[in-house]
Amino acid sequence: MEWELGAAGLAVGMLIAVVTAPVGVSGAVFLLPVQLSVFAVPNPAVTPTNLLYNVVAGPGALLRYRRDGALAGPLVRLLVLGTLPGVVLGAVIRVFALPGPRVFRLLVAVLMLPLGTWLIARTLRPARPEERRPEPAPRTVTALALMVGVVGGVYGIGGGSILGPVLVGRGVPVAKVAPAALASTFATSVVGASTYALLSLAHRGSIAPDWALGLACGLGGLIGGYLGARLQPRLPETFLRLLLGTLATALGTLYAVNALR
Repeated sequence: MEWELGAAGLAVGMLIAVVTAPVGVSGAVFLLPVQLSVFAVPNPAVTPTNLLYNVVAGPGALLRYRRDGALAGPLVRLLVLGTLPGVVLGAVIRVFALPGPRVFRLLVAVLMLPLGTWLIARTLRPARPEERRPEPAPRTVTALALMVGVVGGVYGIGGGSILGPVLVGRGVPVAKVAPAALASTFATSVVGASTYALLSLAHRGSIAPDWALGLACGLGGLIGGYLGARLQPRLPETFLRLLLGTLATALGTLYAVNALR
C-alpha cells in the first residue's frame, strides 16, 4: 500500500501545482485539507509535511521563471526579507500554542472568501484609471510579508495564497507577483522545515514531517510547478486574475465548510 500512497501523493501534488503555479501559489494550502482528510496525517505533522512539499516542489516553477528572467526585481527581496523571520516565529507558535487547525480554517475562510470575490469583481469590472490605487510601498510589502510569514510558519502554507491576491488586488501585475511569491514561499519553507526539524528534537508529539508523503507530493509539485510556470506567459492577465480570485474563493469556501463541521 505504500507505493499506492506515494502514487496518490505524486498525482495530487502535480495537479495542484499545475493550476496554482501560474498565479504564484505553491499549492500547499490546498494540500493541507487533503493531508487531513485523505491521507490522515496527524496534527501538527501536517505543517512540516506541507513545508517539505514546498521545498521539493518549489524549484520546478522557480527554474522556469528564472529562465524567463522573471525573478529579477526588488519584490522578491522584499517578500523574502519579511517572511523569513515570520516563519520561524510561526513555527514556535504552532508547536507550543496552537496545536489545532480549527481557528486557522476560520481565519482563512474569513480572509479569502471576500478577498477572492472582490478580486473577481474588480477583474470583471475594472476601476477607471483615476480610481486605481498605486502599488503598495516597499515598507508595506515587507510588513505584509512578515505577517504572512508567521501564518505560513504556523500552518505550513508558504504564504503565496495570501500574498498573491492581496498584491494583485493592490494593482501589482500577476506576472510580477507570481515569481516573487513562489520565491518567498520556497525560502520560508526551507527555514520553516528546518525549524520544525530542530523543534522535534526537543518536543514530544508528531511534529516531524511525514517524509514519504511529503517527498511524493513534492515531486509531483516539482513537475507540475515547472509546467504551470511555463504556461503563465501564454495566459492573459485577465485570465490569471480570475484564476487567482477563483482559487482564493474556493479555498475560503473549502476551509469554511471544514471548520463548521
